[in-house]
Amino acid sequence: MSQYEPAAIPPESNVPPISLTVVVPCLNEAENIEPAYREIVTELDCYELQVLFVDDGSTDGTLELIKALTVRDPRVSYLSLSRNFGLEGAFSAGYRYARHPWVLHLDADLQFPPAESHRLLSRAAQGFDAVFGLRVDRRDRWIRRAGSALNEFLARRLLAIEIPTGATTFRLVRTDLARRIVDLRLGTPYFLATVPRLTNAWTTVPTAHRPRARGTAKVSVRRLARHAVELYVSFSERPIRIAGFLCLLAAAVAVVGAATGGTAGATLQRLALAGGLVALAAIARYLLHIGRGQPGLPLFLVREANVPVRAEDWLGPVQYREDQVLSEPAR
Repeated sequence: MSQYEPAAIPPESNVPPISLTVVVPCLNEAENIEPAYREIVTELDCYELQVLFVDDGSTDGTLELIKALTVRDPRVSYLSLSRNFGLEGAFSAGYRYARHPWVLHLDADLQFPPAESHRLLSRAAQGFDAVFGLRVDRRDRWIRRAGSALNEFLARRLLAIEIPTGATTFRLVRTDLARRIVDLRLGTPYFLATVPRLTNAWTTVPTAHRPRARGTAKVSVRRLARHAVELYVSFSERPIRIAGFLCLLAAAVAVVGAATGGTAGATLQRLALAGGLVALAAIARYLLHIGRGQPGLPLFLVREANVPVRAEDWLGPVQYREDQVLSEPAR
């Protein structure tokens, strides 16, 4: 285990003048709501603070616990989505409706200690638009660690996609930048890959990581793999270039196989067919990605909230409309 000095609450004289919205996506995190709230407000009370919980279709009482917090503490806000839209939809909703100029993303399981946020905030005060946390002594299962390493190798080395090395969902971002990314309405808002396309004022900071103490992880390896494929086809042209090359190669092999005849020719033709099918699969994936870029399903819809919500994002009861639905984004 490496030696790591946990972040400490800075003296009042060293606190950056930052107004902060902490966005906390939640899916069946009833066991974590109260501990997460207590730790967040304890560690970040030195900043002007909003804690924005985004309930992503929970069924275990998570929303009721969040509502109880809003009664106790006016700094707590919430958005309840109309169904489970996934992590991308949940954090996109939080980023769009953050009240303060800076957004800090913290997952409800608090594997990233809120105290580590001071490291990100201190770096942001140096002029950065986004600061990403890097896990030190990562405390996830080996298959998650191996999958992340493989995904990063494929994305950065083979496909030349610019993503911050080792970066995580633990991040601090200017709200106007985060909201702009959400409003791009990408089929898959792969945040780590989108930020470097919009600004070069980003950096990374080593932060502590700890095991999940309560509840169960909600992201499966299968879902992570699907998300990785979306990254490859959304942010790199290399796969489709390789597919095009395979098509040409398959055609050449097929011609040689037809001219050769016999067993050798049949083998070459089978190889050509295999290469062509692989290329076709890659092309089909790109066509699917292009199709998702057309107007379609929204990233999220809100059923209930205690913050103003755009009419286009609202799918709640009519009686909430007068005081909770706006035609413009919350500021």
